[in-house]
Amino acid sequence: MIYDSPTCNVPLSQGDIIDECPLFRQLATAEVVDLNKMPAGWLSRVIVLTQACDLAHAKTSKVLVAAVHDAAELVQKGILKASLVRDQVRRGLVYGWYFLPAAPSPIHVPESIVDLRDVYTVSRRVLEHLIAQGHRITRFVTPYREHLAQHFTVTYARIGLPEPFEAVP
Repeated sequence: MIYDSPTCNVPLSQGDIIDECPLFRQLATAEVVDLNKMPAGWLSRVIVLTQACDLAHAKTSKVLVAAVHDAAELVQKGILKASLVRDQVRRGLVYGWYFLPAAPSPIHVPESIVDLRDVYTVSRRVLEHLIAQGHRITRFVTPYREHLAQHFTVTYARIGLPEPFEAVP
């Protein structure tokens, strides 16, 4: 099984998928940066990326999360093509995107895409409050959450070479 349904008294952990998490971003255009303008805020579904051991041992008060998007909505809005999701994202071949399969009923998670380039720091207390209020949808369990963590690491730890190696004929 890929997903688990922890009760609200089970502590926060890596792989938790939480609905209605408040996220904020300072918006700027290429021409204008207004640091006096309030950050934009919205509620989003997120997945916890912070390591389970750091959360279990209370080594952090801030938690790294990534936005989780409904794959069908991304296709419907024209952001992604269905063939890209089917042929590349599901197989882990697209930099920065991680595919989550649909969860079995009664868990309400459609096929989704984690955007590992769209990450946020959220207060641990905010996430714990959301869990207590019943906003944890599910938990992505081991070894799948470690697979997600590896994909996250590859997204940020890749080494860009100035030129590709020359092939010998």
